[in-house]
Amino acid sequence: MIKIVADSSTLYSKGEGEEKGIIIAPLAVTINGNTYKEFEDIRTKEFIDIINEGHIPASSQPSIGEVLDIYDQYPDDEIINISMADGLSGTYNSACVAKGMAANPERIEVINSKTLCGPHRYLVNLAVELVKQGKTKQEIVDEINKALEDTKSYLIPHDFDFLVRGGRISSLVGKIGSAIKLVPVMTLAEDKQSLVKFTTKRTFKKAIAKIVEEMIECGVDSNCKIYISHACIDELAEEAKNIILNNIENADIEINLLSPVFTTQGGPGCVSIQYIRKHELLK
Repeated sequence: MIKIVADSSTLYSKGEGEEKGIIIAPLAVTINGNTYKEFEDIRTKEFIDIINEGHIPASSQPSIGEVLDIYDQYPDDEIINISMADGLSGTYNSACVAKGMAANPERIEVINSKTLCGPHRYLVNLAVELVKQGKTKQEIVDEINKALEDTKSYLIPHDFDFLVRGGRISSLVGKIGSAIKLVPVMTLAEDKQSLVKFTTKRTFKKAIAKIVEEMIECGVDSNCKIYISHACIDELAEEAKNIILNNIENADIEINLLSPVFTTQGGPGCVSIQYIRKHELLK
């Protein structure tokens, strides 16, 4: 039997993952002296309330021991662990180290999804469907690796402070941007291992318009799945959805609430726009 493992970058809790046939290893956040597993010990709204009290958060990946425990629960099964992008987190490395420590490590395959959140969720959903289709472990790995190549992500932080804390931009650039009220847009670098500047606009609407412009240039259409994820800012998510729908005919859009870990990276009120080209099984 083939088991699909992932982390909570998929925006699935352990319970939600179990319902879909996915084993989830939760990421964690530390704030105000306490460490919480996201979705299990703390939810996004509660987490943002603590941030708004003046506390600065940090995030961490599942420990090697936690991942090894998952592997060891299924000693007779093949396992495909689809991890969030290597470079954005140590999750992929932890999964690989745990594989080396597990019994019969050759039964385990660790995939660097090169993405996170919405497209990551899509890839694990696809893996589950491929298992149902009776595909072999290698066939599933090949299909996932093919699917992850046609995806892109954009992040609009609520302000520059969280980008500065994360080392994404310098404190000087952050101060200038905040002073003139710019809306920054970040995207994954070509190597998929870091966030880089995509554009800076005067308004949120213009920032979304620029993202949509590039998406259209890249051939994004109804054959792509578009994800809008946000940190408790429903009105901006809906505004982004409407702009996309006005420009991409029959766009397939899903809106999700970001988890505490990704709120740590983008800050309360941040919004991400992502897309991935659909696989024939999930059209």
